[in-house]
Amino acid sequence: MSGRKEPNDTRLNVARYQVERLMTDEEKAAEEAASNAGQPNMEQRAQYVEISIQQAMRRGDFDNLPGSGKPIANLGQAYDPDWWIRQKIEREQITGLGPPALTLRTEDATLDARLDAAPSEQAVRDTLEDFNKRIIAARRQLQGGPPVVTPTRDVEDELVRWRARRVERFRAREAENQREAAEFAAMSWSERRRAKRAR
Repeated sequence: MSGRKEPNDTRLNVARYQVERLMTDEEKAAEEAASNAGQPNMEQRAQYVEISIQQAMRRGDFDNLPGSGKPIANLGQAYDPDWWIRQKIEREQITGLGPPALTLRTEDATLDARLDAAPSEQAVRDTLEDFNKRIIAARRQLQGGPPVVTPTRDVEDELVRWRARRVERFRAREAENQREAAEFAAMSWSERRRAKRAR
């Protein structure tokens, strides 16, 4: 295009060749007119960008970027149009979103642990009644979505199971306390002193 001598760079020559093949005759004429008018042509702009990138690399502008050296997340997965909301839910650990059929099923899987953490029978009864009311309301809804297959829980049966689990927890705790007391009694006075400090 111009009469100046350009450096012999194989990568640059390949890029020029590819750009020239893609350019139409009108674009080539516009590029020639721009270079004659003193404006930078496409090659000069590409060189400027490449030089800027190389200088930034030497300065260390690209060092310690977030995600540096880590694989790209979800690279092998198929495209999901709702990817951003799924990542937000995972990152923020948001629960309780989704159709009632799914949220109730998830809650049903963790209900025993919630009941075990309840302080009294009345709290267990209230939790179960609220859970059953929400299942019945979800079955009555006419908004669509997957069907609600989560069964309601019998309050009295669950109270019997809760009492049995509670007695078992107390027994396990008592056995652990007795084991610790026996170990403490078998220790020498210096070992007891160290054990008390460790607590």
